[in-house]
Amino acid sequence: MFDCVLHCELAWLGDDQPAHDVRIDVVQGRIDAVAPGTAAPPGAIALRGLTLPGLANAHSHAFHRALRGRTHGDGGTFWTWRDRMYRLAGVLDPDSYFSLARAVFAEMVQAGVTCVGEFHYVHHQPDGTSYDDPNAMSDAIAAAAGSVGLRITLLDCCYLGAGIAPDGTLLPVQPEQRRFSDGSAAAWAERVSARSEGGHVAVGAAIHSVRAVDPAAMATIARWAANHDRVLHAHVSEQPAENDQCRAAHEGSPLAVLNRTGALGPKFTAVHATHVDDTDVALLAAAGATVCLCPTTERDLADGIGPTELFRAAGVPITVGSDSHAVIDLFEEARAVELDERLAGGTRGNHDVTTLLRAATADGHRCLGWSDAGRIAVGNVADVTTIDLRSVRTAGAGADKALAAAVFAATAADVTDVFVGGEHVVAAGQHRTIDVATELELTIGELWHAVEAAG
Repeated sequence: MFDCVLHCELAWLGDDQPAHDVRIDVVQGRIDAVAPGTAAPPGAIALRGLTLPGLANAHSHAFHRALRGRTHGDGGTFWTWRDRMYRLAGVLDPDSYFSLARAVFAEMVQAGVTCVGEFHYVHHQPDGTSYDDPNAMSDAIAAAAGSVGLRITLLDCCYLGAGIAPDGTLLPVQPEQRRFSDGSAAAWAERVSARSEGGHVAVGAAIHSVRAVDPAAMATIARWAANHDRVLHAHVSEQPAENDQCRAAHEGSPLAVLNRTGALGPKFTAVHATHVDDTDVALLAAAGATVCLCPTTERDLADGIGPTELFRAAGVPITVGSDSHAVIDLFEEARAVELDERLAGGTRGNHDVTTLLRAATADGHRCLGWSDAGRIAVGNVADVTTIDLRSVRTAGAGADKALAAAVFAATAADVTDVFVGGEHVVAAGQHRTIDVATELELTIGELWHAVEAAG
């Protein structure tokens, strides 16, 4: 637990304008006092620029980071990209996944992220048999997050099939998917129930998609999440083919099927929701559910642009994630919610600056189960991120436009300082314990050598 006093040139406390000269007292990793308009006391850590609550990356597949730059040369679709992803997943083990996740999570922290929702489905050995510790892979991921100062919600994903058969049953998993599957939802629940949470780790549930989980299994997962008071996430309507197969087999959209099984509710988050209609949005709104958009991945995979104006009009909260890590930049994800809507709808100003900031902070933390994070407020964990307002991207905006500069101009490269639980994890733009670029280069290089060796 860390004690310190921070003094922020500007800090966003949730209003339409940042506050000036904000003193933040941290006691045992939590915010003990927030005092705007206060001179810096002796010994305070000065944070020049705009200080925000720590950012929440609400959807991540850490191992996908190793695909960056390696899937663009030959065109293709989401499905051809997926084939290459399977080859990479096939060579992971607990040790190599720890090394990769540690480097990826360090990149996130250096980009201002203080909490991640890791949608995890690489559970078992490549042939599908369990490790001696059935949760060895998720333990490695959780340890990797802790080693770089990152909070994590481990969204343990149930993955049981390889697609929907015409009769509505699941096609059996293919050889490259065996390690994803527990065999049944009951076996998944038994394994996940053995995991503990606390400290920097929270545990949630995830349904991979209607392509990989049948309705009866969805109901089992939904009951587990409700009985354990955990958040529940699911990939939803990422591709039109998913919707077509689901309607043919189940006489309803993926969200309609999830709703029938009891999955939808205030703790449910629909990831992507790119190809949903008015009826689907109404289901989300009625349930008090959330959506998580991943614009940089959705554009990278040619998925499409989600109907964010429908979400806004219906009062469905939007959060953001970096998903496949085409880039790791939550400022880019947040502004893309608005900018992509401008392209799709031909109008500007659909989502205001504070809504977009909440998507990347408070709303993201809430959908990951961290109700005491995402706001600079007394009693919350002391997770804050400071960005430079004098970089070549942000200079000239002035204090009154600092929030807009953060959302519409800043990048991950403008992050100067990050505190997690009061610990100074990033200073002067660099992680304080890890050479992030070097670790990424080494770990990703080793993985692709293993892929090539495996043929």
